[in-house]
Amino acid sequence: MKMARVPEAHADFEIVELEIPTPGAGQVRIKVRACGVCHSDVLTKEGTWPGIRYPRAPGHEIAGVIDEVGAGVTEWRQGQRVGVGWHGGQDGTCRWCRRGDFLNCRNLKITGISYDGGYQEYVVVPTEALAAIPPGLSDVEAAPLMCAGVTTYNALRHSGAMPGDLVAVLGVGGLGHLAIQFAHASGYNVAAVGRGPQNAALAEKLGANTYIDNKATDAAGALRELGGAQVILATAPSSKAMTEIIDGLGPNGKLVVIGVALEPIEVTPVQLVTGSRVIEGWASGTSADSEDTLRFAALTGVRPMVETFPLERVGEAYARMMSGKAEFRVVLTM
Repeated sequence: MKMARVPEAHADFEIVELEIPTPGAGQVRIKVRACGVCHSDVLTKEGTWPGIRYPRAPGHEIAGVIDEVGAGVTEWRQGQRVGVGWHGGQDGTCRWCRRGDFLNCRNLKITGISYDGGYQEYVVVPTEALAAIPPGLSDVEAAPLMCAGVTTYNALRHSGAMPGDLVAVLGVGGLGHLAIQFAHASGYNVAAVGRGPQNAALAEKLGANTYIDNKATDAAGALRELGGAQVILATAPSSKAMTEIIDGLGPNGKLVVIGVALEPIEVTPVQLVTGSRVIEGWASGTSADSEDTLRFAALTGVRPMVETFPLERVGEAYARMMSGKAEFRVVLTM
């Protein structure tokens, strides 16, 4: 089989031929059909996640079919379509797992970091990482939903917003274009916030009721004129943009951060105390959350916008994702 892997931190990808792996107890082998190229793959490519062992194949937006099951696996069958996301397994014994908080497992496994991910033709994963893919979604459509999809959908459904509430999506990009669709399908009054007028037509097509150009307009003021947002979902990795829009929250409003930036968000205690406002971060979801995301997308018509590349062009695909010019997700096909 072919694998695209990083031989060491900061190195270019290499395509290698390896033996097809055999699943162990509690594992399955997946024949990969599509794998999204996520910006978080930079953690493996550049070695910024501590403890990565090289060589390593990235990829945590996997869609494929179970090719073989390991010993003791009874709940999954050969030929079943499945996806694997960021959440690659948990120990099931730590304090957080015992409370059902698997995302914060002390020994969390991350697909493409803890073990080889989906940049290969076959991948072996533990069964707790599997999500069933429903009919109606192609492999290319399902793959980005395993990270970008579950992150946006999960953040929205746990935000506390109710149908009819004003929900603003900051950023119309790889995460934002999915968030707008999920917010619209959930019955929210959706305001999309982007830089420049060029995103207005797309935002409306995706389901936004209002488009706010934060390059030409005070986005916080525009949201206040609409009554104040119950939720602002910050998908753009810009701390400056998050800082500038906080005052657009209404009473009891919440800024939910999923766009990862290294700079601090600047907020005063007065901004939070006045109106009882909240800032919280949200990360991905478990395999069960991914299944919920996939089913919701299949039922409501939410779909990612993708560009596809064959596995052999992995370097080009990764560069396209990193350029920020892709519309909007990059997917490797096998």
